[in-house]
Amino acid sequence: MLLRLLLVAVVLPGISGCRQTVPNDPAKMSFFVTSVQSGDGGNIGGLAGADAHCQRLATAAGSTRREWRAYLSAAPEDGRLAVNARDRIGAGPWSNVKGVQIAASVADLHGPNNAMGRTTALFETAETPRFFPHDIMTGSNPDGTLASGDATCRNWTSNQGQTMLGHSDRQGSCCGDRAQSWNSAHPSNGCSLTDLQATGGGGLFYCFAAK
Repeated sequence: MLLRLLLVAVVLPGISGCRQTVPNDPAKMSFFVTSVQSGDGGNIGGLAGADAHCQRLATAAGSTRREWRAYLSAAPEDGRLAVNARDRIGAGPWSNVKGVQIAASVADLHGPNNAMGRTTALFETAETPRFFPHDIMTGSNPDGTLASGDATCRNWTSNQGQTMLGHSDRQGSCCGDRAQSWNSAHPSNGCSLTDLQATGGGGLFYCFAAK
């Protein structure tokens, strides 16, 4: 009898530990990686089209946030000034669908100690992007400003050109220390879906709740 009690005491904690999961909380979600592509490679309907894609995915996942923005920069065009991704996303803080905070503020998000990475950069569905696709379109420098040169797939309206990509898992062997950058690791081979896939991407981008 004593032996049975000891066995139960040893086994039950292990069983309990296996069942522990962190529940999804879409109502509190304020950040995610798009789980599906929008448009044709880098042609995602401009910033407005990208924002609408964020809104659709968030709403479908159960989010009650009122305004979602794509983390994308854009070049000056037709008299309009350059757009920096960091200026589009509100003030924070931001948490993923599991309720894990990835950054407290814009400065924290772009600082050296932010919590973005493989286990926190989740789809709105709560799934984790695997090594492929880990290349996420941003068109941005590490500080969230517009990257120089041809970096935005012609302001997100073309599958021609290039875009700057970040690594959602902050891993890679392509580009030295830049491989650890979630928003500015390396340029893409091009802006078609085939070119984006060839560099480990899939036309995905980050979404943040601005309000």
